[in-house]
Amino acid sequence: MATLQEFKTAEKSWWCPGCGDFGVLAAMQKALVAVGAEPSTTAIVAGIGCSGKLGNYINSYNIHVTHGRTLPAALGLKLGNRDLLVLAAGGDGDAYAIGMGHFMHALRRNVNMTYIVMDNHVYGLTKGQTSPTSDSGFKTKTTPKGSIDRPVHPLMLAVSAGATFVAQGFSSWQPQLARLIQQGIEHPGFALINVISPCVTYNKVNTYDWYKKTLTNLDDDPDYDSHNRPQALARLDITDELVTGIVYQEESEPYEAQIPGFRDVPLAHQDWHVDDETWNQILASFD
Repeated sequence: MATLQEFKTAEKSWWCPGCGDFGVLAAMQKALVAVGAEPSTTAIVAGIGCSGKLGNYINSYNIHVTHGRTLPAALGLKLGNRDLLVLAAGGDGDAYAIGMGHFMHALRRNVNMTYIVMDNHVYGLTKGQTSPTSDSGFKTKTTPKGSIDRPVHPLMLAVSAGATFVAQGFSSWQPQLARLIQQGIEHPGFALINVISPCVTYNKVNTYDWYKKTLTNLDDDPDYDSHNRPQALARLDITDELVTGIVYQEESEPYEAQIPGFRDVPLAHQDWHVDDETWNQILASFD
């Protein structure tokens, strides 16, 4: 079983001091150790943005893809090799702007993988423009009078679209976040972990202190039932999604387990040899 140190790399991070993504990285590494993962059978697919370098700091297979294409690459990787533990990682811009179409279809397909989104309500890499999750009225260099767009509500979207595991963590609350990621990995299907990961450089509104005062921990509510979809949607609505914990979960069978004739053996390990007679028949079919 791999240790925490074995999931770390020697590469130095380029994130700003205090960035919430440091907490997400640490929680991911802890979760991988908790589930008994090995670097040789773990793959990270990361998108564009500040979070896109995350895969460089985790000792595993790592693919850094183009903007908004995190999920197609991760889904293809998982379907090509079902033995891999696949984690996709991106920011709120990568996930909920250019990647939104892929996001919605990944939810309904329910491939067995985990998607970790670092949500800071701002485009940090490109110097502080509004993102899909920025609050209305949020002031930036490009919206000096405040954003007039309504924000995307990713948790409500996910629950409404048929996701089988939806959770939200806070990068400062390490024990809970690591546990949520672990539970997402162990869930047999697509798991969304939206992580509140404050940007200390370009978002001076949604700060660590602000979240600590406004977040509600669903783990502290004995009456909350994460298996109750209507209750989950109602709670997200009245709290404006300012919650942490498992928002919704249900029993599920992953996509790849339902494909007729889809073998468990990874494509790379299957015998693709075709005898001469069969090969000639294939060629003749194109005459």
